[in-house]
Amino acid sequence: MSTTDTAAPILSARGLQHSFGPTEALRGIDLDVHAGEVLAIMGPSGSGKSTLLHSLAGVLAPDSGTVTYQPAGKRRIEVSALNEPERARLRLTDFGFVFQFGQLLPELSAADNVSIPLLLAGTRRQVALRKSEDLLERLGLGDVGGKLPGELSGGQAQRVAVARALVTSPTVLFADEPTGSLDSLASENVLTLMLDLVREAGTTVVIITHDARTAAYADREVIVRDGAIGAGYRVSA
Repeated sequence: MSTTDTAAPILSARGLQHSFGPTEALRGIDLDVHAGEVLAIMGPSGSGKSTLLHSLAGVLAPDSGTVTYQPAGKRRIEVSALNEPERARLRLTDFGFVFQFGQLLPELSAADNVSIPLLLAGTRRQVALRKSEDLLERLGLGDVGGKLPGELSGGQAQRVAVARALVTSPTVLFADEPTGSLDSLASENVLTLMLDLVREAGTTVVIITHDARTAAYADREVIVRDGAIGAGYRVSA
C-alpha cells in the first residue's frame, strides 16, 4: 500500500522525550503512523527505537510529549495521559505484540499460548481454543497446537507468537525485532505469513528492526539515530 500525508494518523507522537538516568533515549520525536500501513522503525542498537515503540504502545509513559491513538469510528485517546491499568487495558483490547524471542510460556501448549489474550479478555476457553487453532492453521501450524514450545523449531515458535499477537484481531500490531533470532529462510517465512494476515485484515503494523531486509517488507521506513528521527525514509509505490 502507499500512504499519503493527508491520511489521518491512527497513532501520533509529538515531542516525545524520555531518559534512563543520564541517558537521553528520546529527544523530542514527532511521528505519525497511518491506519493500515506497515511502518518499519530502523536504527542501530541504543538509538532509541525500542523506547519509541514502547511509548507508542503504552508500555512506557514518556517523560514529556504526547502519544494519541484514534482508530476509525472511535474516540481519540491520549495514551501518554493514561495510568498503567488503563494502558494495560488498551494493550489487551486494541494492540498486539510480537517480540524477538517469542516469549511463549514453556509449560503451555502452542494452542494454549495463543489463547491467552482471549482468555484474559473474558472469552470462554472453548471459543478461545477454537480461534487459536483456526489461526494456527492459517499460519501453517495446524499440526502443532498440542506441542509445547520446546518441541517447536525457532520458526514455528515465532509463528505461534504471531498467532498469539493476532488472535484478538488487534487494531495495531507492534513487532520488536520479530525475526531477529531466526535464519534468513525462517525469517522470510514468518514475515510473509504475518504480513499477509495483517494486510488482509487492514491491521496497522509498527516493526522495530535493524535489518534492511526486514524493513524492505514495510510500506515506509523511518530512521532513529541518537533518540531522534534521522534523515532517510522510503514509501512504497
